[in-house]
Amino acid sequence: MIETVAPVMTGGAVGRATRRVRSSRHLWIVARIGSGVLVLLAVSVVIFFATQLLPSDPARTILGKQATPALVAELRTKLGLDQSLSSQYWHWLSHAVRGDFGQSIASQRPVGSLLADRAVNSLSLLLVVAVLMVPLSLALGIALAVRRDRLADRSVNTVLVGLMALPDFVIGAFVLIVLSTTVVAWFPSASLIPPGSSPFAHPSALVLPSLTLLLTTTPFLARMVRASVIEVLESDYVAMARLRGIPDRRIVWRHALPNALVPAVQGTALMLSYLLGGVVVVEYVFTYPGLGGALNDAVSYRDMPVIQAITLLFSAGVVMFNLLADIVTVYVTPKLRTRGLR
Repeated sequence: MIETVAPVMTGGAVGRATRRVRSSRHLWIVARIGSGVLVLLAVSVVIFFATQLLPSDPARTILGKQATPALVAELRTKLGLDQSLSSQYWHWLSHAVRGDFGQSIASQRPVGSLLADRAVNSLSLLLVVAVLMVPLSLALGIALAVRRDRLADRSVNTVLVGLMALPDFVIGAFVLIVLSTTVVAWFPSASLIPPGSSPFAHPSALVLPSLTLLLTTTPFLARMVRASVIEVLESDYVAMARLRGIPDRRIVWRHALPNALVPAVQGTALMLSYLLGGVVVVEYVFTYPGLGGALNDAVSYRDMPVIQAITLLFSAGVVMFNLLADIVTVYVTPKLRTRGLR
């Protein structure tokens, strides 16, 4: 009797434990999404009230300096600028959630339609950089870890540290000088993309901005992967695997690479968040028609609706990247995947 019941009870206990783990994981994901929404809500408050403190009057900017005070007051009433800041914030947030960021002061066009093509251009640039950055960083980090403290490792590490120390605009200017003007004129100095056209239809316009962003992000991620792989290769179970005669190539692929994925995922999220700010500088250097260039123009013209929209989009991108990195980390980490999360 005991022998026939025990397997059934054991299977049922395992099934209940599995369901508890899945339920705990799902609840954690929902809670993580909720915390991301709260963070984005707090950021929206900061964005709105910070832009309200800037010394500019949208009504005066639209009508010009020659407009009479009566016309300015009438337009302020029409735009709702005579209401309290809390009412203005709620009006802006309720419309922004639906994708309506108002009307641009400089161009008198809806902000959504104004930024649509530029958002596609920036996302295309980030996609190209991400697709190249992750495998390149993994390959470079693993290669350096396997050759730790050798001449190649020390030399490449010196170059990576030097690249990490340089600002984005310095790397961009160097790339521009070498590949577009002085040394070899292989690519256009200005990455011009016609409105409504896909960036992938003009690949030459993507080369220099992508290369600049790669040179600013890959060194950090490659060094992070290198440190993680070195830690794994120095662990006790890797030493036991070597004593058992397992080849080093198999150890790297079966043990080092899977354990390097977790820091690589978190580092990728960090670098993608960094890229959202880096595109502002890089797009300005190469005249790339993305959100970074639109933000520079909006700051010059004191175009508050555009500034608010782009800043909120960048903030949403940072929150989304970190949320996805946390979720992927759970699924690629056996300890987090097979036990309940708190």
